[in-house]
Amino acid sequence: MQNQWSAVHTGPLSGWGRYPVVNAKSVRPENWSSVDNYVNNANGDALIARGKGRSYGDAAINDNGYTILLERCNRFVSFNDKTGDLCLESGVTLDEIINIFAPRGWFPAVVPGTKLVTAGGAIAADIHGKNHHRDGSFCNFVKGFTVIVASGEKISCSREQNSDLFWATVGGMGLTGIIADVQMTLKPIESVYIDKTEIKAKNLDHVMSLFDEHENNYQYSVAWIDCLARGKDLGRSILMLGNPVSKTDERIRHLNNPLSQAEKKQVKVPLDSPAWLLNPFTMGTFNSLFYAKQMSEHHQSLADFESYFFPLDAIGSWNRLYGKRGFIQHQTVFPPDTSAEALRTLLTMCSERGWGSFLAVLKRFGPQDGWLSFPKPGYTLTLDIAVKDGLFEFLNELESVVLNYSGRIYLAKDATLSPAAFRQMYPRFEEWQKVKAKYDPKNTFSSHLSQRLQIT
Repeated sequence: MQNQWSAVHTGPLSGWGRYPVVNAKSVRPENWSSVDNYVNNANGDALIARGKGRSYGDAAINDNGYTILLERCNRFVSFNDKTGDLCLESGVTLDEIINIFAPRGWFPAVVPGTKLVTAGGAIAADIHGKNHHRDGSFCNFVKGFTVIVASGEKISCSREQNSDLFWATVGGMGLTGIIADVQMTLKPIESVYIDKTEIKAKNLDHVMSLFDEHENNYQYSVAWIDCLARGKDLGRSILMLGNPVSKTDERIRHLNNPLSQAEKKQVKVPLDSPAWLLNPFTMGTFNSLFYAKQMSEHHQSLADFESYFFPLDAIGSWNRLYGKRGFIQHQTVFPPDTSAEALRTLLTMCSERGWGSFLAVLKRFGPQDGWLSFPKPGYTLTLDIAVKDGLFEFLNELESVVLNYSGRIYLAKDATLSPAAFRQMYPRFEEWQKVKAKYDPKNTFSSHLSQRLQIT
């Protein structure tokens, strides 16, 4: 296959968490003709597509074949300014969509914590945002897409057409083929501002009661949670609620263009943080200060889209804050009947063992379709934990807890899940596996993740 590739680069490659790192062969095609050529001439080599590399673990890396970098396959095809229907190539990022269409009064209906993800990656991971409890995942607003399958055929699929491939690709982590073009629907907006309400919660029970009390009145809800607090303070949080701001709102009526947002300067992390910096004392101090900085129990303010949806995008290479060994982002979801006890157990384990996180996030999910989609009704907790001695033993313990409380772990952020646990957490895997075998019988599309989970 080497002769079929115009420029193969071999070198270290990882996800955003910088763990694991593999020695990968990758190529960056200029157009879809080149992509077709790679698929048609795979000759037994494994392939996996990669967008901006913002999945945290090992989903978009491949050390047993080739990684296809789709950043340059990022053209817009068409847009209907009456319906918000947008057709684009899968390498287009949410950032590019926002830059072009927000000034015209349109915005992606669902966005994650970073805008630096591609449309193809958003489908493959079936990303979610702060509005999942009301609007569901990204793919709820995707009408269809085209997949280049292992035979080289381009198959258009939707909920009505080739629906088996549609549902296997949604959340399928790129293992059914390469997503080429995407048809999605944007939502109308009147401004690029959010009416943000922040409420301090004394502990886990308190923040869960606040979700119950307030989230039906807000389109967006998320809580920062102190994962190192103990005792009566276990799970103390700041709940951040938000609603879109109308152009008639008094706070922005003076603006010439409420759909315009000033470009913000990005601060870059120039060096890897030293390993000693991340310890229970420094993280506990940070968490205490972050919780205390909001003096009032209830605070309302006006926030622009950038600061509300994508605060970490203002810090370039923020993943370097966790040091050279990288970090694991561990995201779980638990059903409503086990959420309280499961979250209390996880938070107690983190606080007592000192496995803290600066960026612990709590959200509530609503219903969700999708065979391998991560969300399901209940609460989801996200932890960023630096890689250091003893972490993987601790994550094995967390895996057992997640299984015990009927939870699941997000594949787009995973780097350690076991094959057996994966099959328990994703009960529709066998349905997915049949479609995978139908369109990719020789496992042409394979990744470090799929090999670890013994999917391919």
